[in-house]
Amino acid sequence: MKSVRAVLDYLVYGDVSYIFGIPAGSVNAFFDELYDTPSITPIITKHEGAASYMAASYAKYSQSLGVCIGSSGPGGTNLITGAANAMREHLPVLFLTGAVPVNTVGLNASQELHADPLYQPVTKYSKRVDQAEDLLPEIHKAVEIALTGVPGPVHIAMPIDVQLTDVAPSPTPVFPTRKPLLPDDELIYEAVKQLASVKDGYIFAGQGIRGAVDDVLELAETLNWPIVTSPQAKGLVPDDHPLLKGIFGFAGHETASELINDNHTEAVLILGSSLGETATNNYNSNITKDRYTIQVDFDSSVFNRKYALDLAIHGDISVSVSSLITGLNSLGWSRRRDLLNERTPKPLTDEYNTYNVLMSLQDKLPSSTRYTIDIGEFMAYVIHHMNVRSEDSFDINVHFGAMGSGIGSAIGAKLADPGRPVVSITGDGCFFMHGMEILTAKEYQIPVLFIVMNNARLGMVHHGHALQYKRAHERFDQEPVDLSQMAASLGVPSARVESLEDLSAETLDHLQSTKGPAVLEVALVDNNVPPMGDRVKFLSSFGK
Repeated sequence: MKSVRAVLDYLVYGDVSYIFGIPAGSVNAFFDELYDTPSITPIITKHEGAASYMAASYAKYSQSLGVCIGSSGPGGTNLITGAANAMREHLPVLFLTGAVPVNTVGLNASQELHADPLYQPVTKYSKRVDQAEDLLPEIHKAVEIALTGVPGPVHIAMPIDVQLTDVAPSPTPVFPTRKPLLPDDELIYEAVKQLASVKDGYIFAGQGIRGAVDDVLELAETLNWPIVTSPQAKGLVPDDHPLLKGIFGFAGHETASELINDNHTEAVLILGSSLGETATNNYNSNITKDRYTIQVDFDSSVFNRKYALDLAIHGDISVSVSSLITGLNSLGWSRRRDLLNERTPKPLTDEYNTYNVLMSLQDKLPSSTRYTIDIGEFMAYVIHHMNVRSEDSFDINVHFGAMGSGIGSAIGAKLADPGRPVVSITGDGCFFMHGMEILTAKEYQIPVLFIVMNNARLGMVHHGHALQYKRAHERFDQEPVDLSQMAASLGVPSARVESLEDLSAETLDHLQSTKGPAVLEVALVDNNVPPMGDRVKFLSSFGK
């Protein structure tokens, strides 16, 4: 059989359901084999970059391997941003790229590119395979690396002649599964002893608590410690939990800042956060200052990187936190259950602004909606104000910050969890980058509502420059485009909002009753400074 056929059989064996990407000469042998692989659906996108975001989001919400593919040369380079994004998010994605025939390497062949060195800084493993008999073993090795330890992306470049070469039949390798990363028992014992001995403390939770939220809440209730989350962890802890003090970092809450900056707690327990810039308000030293600091993470590279630790526990969050609870229980500590807090949101007004629009939209959308949030000034409003009404309800990519990623992420999330409503909140700048993926959603009848906040400018850039330099270049503004008409011309149901009165339940019901995607354009220029939290203070003081 052809070596590429063995690869497809292996992916089928691993229950891979979707492969995201674009066909081209150097990968057509792979796509040709998909004719005989009915269990795998190729999602043919409009841009390879969007395919990479779809694959990453699919991996996140299906808790399985994401796969995407691109041609040699430009297809491969278009995927790199998505690989970097997946690396930052610790998502297992197999990136496959074509390559020119081995005997033409270095001869300026069409779309020739030595891709594997380009992927090495943004993946866990990257290699070009020049021998057909090595193709399946190398892909198996890459998948094993992607799924085990700290999950992450991997890349294999497949020369077209290697794909087409016959290889002797061999048993399909056992598809890898990830084993839990168990913490050291002695470190858990030391942590329990310290947690029980300090007078008070707080929990700093990042998006690494996904899948372990119940355990984290039980630990917080056992210790009676307040919880602060990073922006990326929004949607994981319910708003009405009595111990939640809000979000710290970009677009965070004053209550969280006060806890960290003003409250002299004795300890901090950091769970599943890499303590990056957006999570720490530009590396605020007060997070750990004069506090006994314990950090738990499955990625040991985050330990002592910027913040000195007293105790580092290397292990999966779910197993580690469960072990801490067991240890505290053995010392006589028990869970305290209090009445939930009622969150009092900022009231709506008649002003046509971003806050009123987003909160009004959320009131009219299903409470189980999952929101994928793109990069733009609206992101600050989402992080700061929008309510957490259901579990794991926000996908916020402020960590890597790739514009347009929220569009592809919505499609991948919907395919991974088809029973859950998905809404992409994006901006006109992001839409100009990856908005054509609404056609991908249309062609596959993927029901996602794309809400496009159209202010005819690069809003985040505008406000950032205005705060930092007291002026913003006129070219940050763009000529207004009616994106609802653009969507309509593509055969995608759409509506345009120009006032709060336009934002009716009937309009949303109509857009969500379609079998495929829909676009709701919100034409709005909001000159209010977005609620970026301490980031506003930082930008405003720049240069002083």
